[in-house]
Amino acid sequence: MADAGGVRRLEAILAADVAGYSRLMQDDDEATVATLEAYRSIFREKIEAHRGRIVDMAGDSILAVFETATGVVRAAFEIQSELAQRNEALPEPRRMRFRIGVNLGEVIEKPDGTVYGDGVNIAARLESIGEPGGVTVSGTVFDQVKNRLQLGFDFIGEQEVKNIAELVRAYRVVAEGQGAGSSQQRKVPRRARPPFLGAIAAAALIAGFSIWWGARTLQRTPAQPVTSVPSVAVLAFDNLSGDLAQEYFADGITEEIIASLSRFQNLRVSARNSTFQYKRRAVDPRTIGRELGVRYLVEGSVRRSPDSIRITAQAIETNSGSHVWAENYQRPITPSNILDIQQEIASRIAAAIGGDVGVLVTKEFQDSRGKPPADLSAYECNLRSLGYIRTESLEDHKIVRDCLERTVENYPEYADAWSGLAVAYLDEDRFGYNPRPGSLDRALKAAERAAQLAPQRQIVYDSLLLVHFFRGEREAFLAAVDRGVALNPNNSVVLADAGLQLAYAGQWERGLGLLNKAIAMEPDPPGWYHFGAFFDHYRKGEYEAALGEAQKANMPDYVWSQALYAAAYGQLGRADEAKPYVKKIREMKPDFETTAREKRRKWFRFQEPLLDQFMDGLRKAGLNIPEKKL
Repeated sequence: MADAGGVRRLEAILAADVAGYSRLMQDDDEATVATLEAYRSIFREKIEAHRGRIVDMAGDSILAVFETATGVVRAAFEIQSELAQRNEALPEPRRMRFRIGVNLGEVIEKPDGTVYGDGVNIAARLESIGEPGGVTVSGTVFDQVKNRLQLGFDFIGEQEVKNIAELVRAYRVVAEGQGAGSSQQRKVPRRARPPFLGAIAAAALIAGFSIWWGARTLQRTPAQPVTSVPSVAVLAFDNLSGDLAQEYFADGITEEIIASLSRFQNLRVSARNSTFQYKRRAVDPRTIGRELGVRYLVEGSVRRSPDSIRITAQAIETNSGSHVWAENYQRPITPSNILDIQQEIASRIAAAIGGDVGVLVTKEFQDSRGKPPADLSAYECNLRSLGYIRTESLEDHKIVRDCLERTVENYPEYADAWSGLAVAYLDEDRFGYNPRPGSLDRALKAAERAAQLAPQRQIVYDSLLLVHFFRGEREAFLAAVDRGVALNPNNSVVLADAGLQLAYAGQWERGLGLLNKAIAMEPDPPGWYHFGAFFDHYRKGEYEAALGEAQKANMPDYVWSQALYAAAYGQLGRADEAKPYVKKIREMKPDFETTAREKRRKWFRFQEPLLDQFMDGLRKAGLNIPEKKL
C-alpha cells in the first residue's frame, strides 16, 4: 500500500550504536575511526548473510531491516559474538562495544530505501536501554523466535516508550541455558509507570561474547532544594521523524530552547548535560524534579516531513505532575519558521512559569539570533555543527567545516554559521584536525564576523573567547568572557566553560566564582567543572586539597582526569599510590609521555610555571615526561 510517497511493510528492524563513542574519539580519534570501519564490515557481512539490508550508517549508528525475525536475531547475536572476540585483542580502554535493539513492526519505506515509523522508533529505544555488547529485543520479536532459536531470552519487564500508547515487552538475549529461556522466563514485575531506575539482568559469558548484566539502581547526588526562583529543565525533544539520522535536528532545537530560556535573568535553567541523561527514558516528572531540583519540566517532540515541521511542547509542574502550558505548532519547514517557534516556546514558557518574568521582546530576540538563512540545508548544517561542538570528533570535523564554508558563502549574514566555523578552524590548530595553514587567523575572522552580525547572541562569544584564548590575546579574551556571561547568566555550561578558561588565564578568583556557581546549579556536575579548583590548590602547593578535587573531577574514561591523580600523588611523595593511574594513563594514551607537555601548553599558555609544576608532578609519579626545553 502506498503511503505519502512510500510503501508500508512489516519489517524486522535492527538499530545499533557505539557505547561511549565520544570518549573513544576524544582519546584517540584515528584508532576509533579505524576500529569503527573494521567493525562495520562485520555488520555488513552478517546482515547480508541473514537476508538483511543496511538502511543507514550515519556516525556511529547503524540501521538495518530484515525479512524475518529469526534472521535479525541470528545476525545480531553473531555480530556481538564476533565483536567480543575482536575486542579481546584490544586494551580495555580501546574496546568498542555496540548496543543493539531489535523490533518487528510496520514501517514506511520510501523510494530511496529509507524507513520511518513507530517500528523504527521502538528499535531505537530498545537499543538505548540495552547493555554495551548486548542485544535487546521486543516482545513481538520474542514471540516469533522463542521456539526457533537455540538462545535464551531474559525478560526485563515492560518498557514505557514515549509517544507509544502501549508498554513494550523487552527481552535480553543470552546463550541457551544462561537466561531463563523461552519456556521458563524469569518474571520481573511490570515496570513502574513512571521511572526506569535500573535494569535487572544476569551475568553471561558466551564463547568469548562478554555481556555484563547486573542489577543496577540509578544513584544520583541529591539536587539543590527547589527554591522560590522559577527553575526549569528542558528534556531532549523526541525525534518522531522515524529516521535515526535526524536525531541531531531534534537535539539542536532542544538546545536552542535551552539557550533562549537561559537569557531570562530570573529563571534557573538546567544545562543540557543534566537533562539529556533522560533521553529515550520514561521517567516520572516528579522524579526528575527531585533529581534536578527544578520546579518545572519542558518536554516535546519534533516531526519533520519534506514540506512541514510539527513541534509539540508542554511545561509540567514537577510537584503535582500537572500541565501548566502546552501547544502544538505545524508550519511549512523553513529556518525562519523554526526559529519563530523556538522563540514563542521560550517566551510562553517563561510567561507561564515565571509570572513577572515576562516574555522576550520580539525585536530583541530576532536581533540576538541574526538573520536566518532561507535554505533549510544551511540551517541543518548549523544544527550539525552544534552536535560537532559537543563531541569534537575528527570524523565529523571536515564534514561540518565544509558545509559551514558553503553556508557562509551563500548566506554571509548567518551569524551562527560563522560562529561554528570559527570553532572548526580553531580545532585545526588546537587538535590538529584536518590542518591547513592560517587556521587561527581564519578562526579569528570568522568569530569576529559572528559577533558583528549578532552582538546579542551568546553562542558567538563562546567561539570568540576560545579563539582569543588560544591566540594568546588575553584582554580580548576577557572582554569576550564578560559579554558571553552577561548574555547567558543562567546556563551552567556557559559559566563553567568561561570560569575554567579564566582560571587557566590566571583570573583564579573570578574563574572559581563562576565554576562554583555552575556546580551549585547542577545536581551532578560533570567532572571537568572541578578542574579549576584542582589547579588552584595545586599551584599553591596544597596537594592534599588538590587530590580531593581530583576525586570530585574523576572521569574514568578521560586521560587528563587520571593525570590529576597522578600529579597530586607524585607531589605528595606517594608514587606507589600513583601507580594504578600511571598504568591507566599509558594504556589509554600510549604516546602520553612524549606529547603531554605540548598538548597542555596550549591550555596553559598564560600559566607556564603551573605547566612546569604539573609536569613535575607527573614525573614524580613515574611518568617519563621530558624536561622543559630551554
